Amino acid sequence: AGPEVYTRIGVRPFINLTATLTINGGALTLAEVRDASHRAAEYAVNMDELMEKAGARIAELMGCEAAIVTSGAAAALTQATAACVAGTDPELIQQLPDLTGLRDEVIIPRESRNVYDHAFRALGVRIVDVDTAEAFHAAIGPRTAMVAVLGSAEAEGAMRLEDMAAAAHKAGVPVLVDAAPELPRRPHQYLSRGADLVAHSGGKVLRGPQCAGLLLGRKDLVWAAFMNGAPHHSVGRMMKVGKEEVLGMLAAVEVLMTRGIDDDFNEWESWLQDISDIVTQVPGVNAELQHPAGVNPYPTMLIEWDPERIGITAGEVYEQLLAGEPRIMSHASGDGHSFRVRPPAIRPGDQVLAGRRIAEVLRKSPRGVPKKAIAPPAADLSGRWDLDMEYSSGSATHRLMLVMKGNRLDGMHNGRRLEGVLTGTVDGDEVRMRSSMPIEGARVGFRFHGKIQGPTMAGEVDLGEYGKARWTARRSQSGDPDVS
Repeated sequence: AGPEVYTRIGVRPFINLTATLTINGGALTLAEVRDASHRAAEYAVNMDELMEKAGARIAELMGCEAAIVTSGAAAALTQATAACVAGTDPELIQQLPDLTGLRDEVIIPRESRNVYDHAFRALGVRIVDVDTAEAFHAAIGPRTAMVAVLGSAEAEGAMRLEDMAAAAHKAGVPVLVDAAPELPRRPHQYLSRGADLVAHSGGKVLRGPQCAGLLLGRKDLVWAAFMNGAPHHSVGRMMKVGKEEVLGMLAAVEVLMTRGIDDDFNEWESWLQDISDIVTQVPGVNAELQHPAGVNPYPTMLIEWDPERIGITAGEVYEQLLAGEPRIMSHASGDGHSFRVRPPAIRPGDQVLAGRRIAEVLRKSPRGVPKKAIAPPAADLSGRWDLDMEYSSGSATHRLMLVMKGNRLDGMHNGRRLEGVLTGTVDGDEVRMRSSMPIEGARVGFRFHGKIQGPTMAGEVDLGEYGKARWTARRSQSGDPDVS
């Protein structure tokens, strides 16, 4: 066994310093989980029977009423929403996502809004955003299907979970907590405070199957969530979880509840210390260990360096670590001079290799930050522009309204329906612009890079997780608005 399973198709594995990010493969799966999943694959079972028995065992271990395994925490959120809207009524299960005549609102405190709201909105429900206790109480009504709270943000809000649950329960409304990155505890940190349902990721610090999650809580709602997911024909049919994931997830919970995680924390801290001992030998480099605190379920370490002594940005460190040998995935980014190391996905021994490579990159960097001269702009870009976006599939026309002062650009970026503030710079004929458009609990980001070409601008735009696109901008023929 080795990396050949990836390298034979042209994929280079890396040492993962980013912990549990899904896009980077998540945490390292426990050996007990891999073994359980492998053995599960050798036999056929009925999935209803398996989920009933495995869920009962997980619930027993967790000290809660009921549990099911889902295809990740996001799937748990969607299935929980369906459970609160349709229950186990087969007519309503088949009606979804048509919400005609059904409770179709989910209340979410403003501080709990985030990009994962899509898991709720996928069902077609309307998110009711509240920011005060008064607004929360006023929002509860006959159309309220559920209250949803982000566990890591709950303490920042106007109301505590206990108070939200008490108010919601008076109206017969259940409360769900999204605790995806957190370890479930016994007694459970949210169920014991009034939550009816809690979602956890299985592929993060639990180190279960990467494509699995848990939904814990009230028995009737947990089972309704299962009925609204695979293998049943329902709105959640596509959120399939196999027998391998079910038994793998059970194994992860058994390890957590019998062995605990303190030994893992101690080992991770020792790995971070190994990295610190190596990188701090480079003059100008400092490393600070942070112990687990609050909902942060594992130790981390901040590596930072003096830019007057080490002339490299965090973004440049990222590129060199990813392109080098060994290949390393890190959180280093941007024009700053620090990044954080998160250890749950590091393989034993790789911490030394990572430390040596980070030290090498920093040690070989030029002394001090070079001052780059910026050229006068090739044109005044102030005014209204029509922006043609060519995606890998599809196209769109956007609008830019720009104000230029010296080499700086400010303005607005209008998309199909969204809009956001834009900033940028012009260096000779080179244009760089950045914008961010809020939508629900998320933001759509654009990073433009291109050239001024006579009366037009053109180049490439980085869409973050959605890849890249080509763009061309032309001065609008409808006249320039007042953008001063």
